[in-house]
Amino acid sequence: MRWISVLAVCLLFSPGNAGDSTEPEATTMALDAEKELSRRALAMWAGGASLDTTIFAPDYVNHQEPAADGGVRAIDLAAWAAIVEANHRAFPDLSVEFLSQVAEGDRVATHWRFSATQTGAYEGLAATGKTISWTGIQIDRFANGRIAESWVVWDKYSQFEALGLVK
Repeated sequence: MRWISVLAVCLLFSPGNAGDSTEPEATTMALDAEKELSRRALAMWAGGASLDTTIFAPDYVNHQEPAADGGVRAIDLAAWAAIVEANHRAFPDLSVEFLSQVAEGDRVATHWRFSATQTGAYEGLAATGKTISWTGIQIDRFANGRIAESWVVWDKYSQFEALGLVK
């Protein structure tokens, strides 16, 4: 029996075992890769950026809270891409700033700021030429190395107020 205890201790502390210190490093590397994918997804909103939908799961769902055209809703990848492309037309110089980011488990939360000049129509408003900025938070859930679901909460009021859509 004693040799079983010695064997168990040796296995526990041997290189490559689950108790090895490389496991947290592997987890950190996976979280870093997921954080990078979240930044890439948000960077697609930037003026001149192209869409790379391969980083999303085929059944991706984006929860808009609030949706720009009103209410709260969940949209699929095609609808999300259409919104991004419409924003490219309305705000062709849009820039994305990453303010903070945290990751844990299968989730990455990114606090961001968008800044842009409205030179195209947006939500029924003709181009104003106004330069504005607004902030938001996006939480992405990952599955199989891709973004499977996002929850987006953004400061619609500040954006709409700056554009003159609300007083």
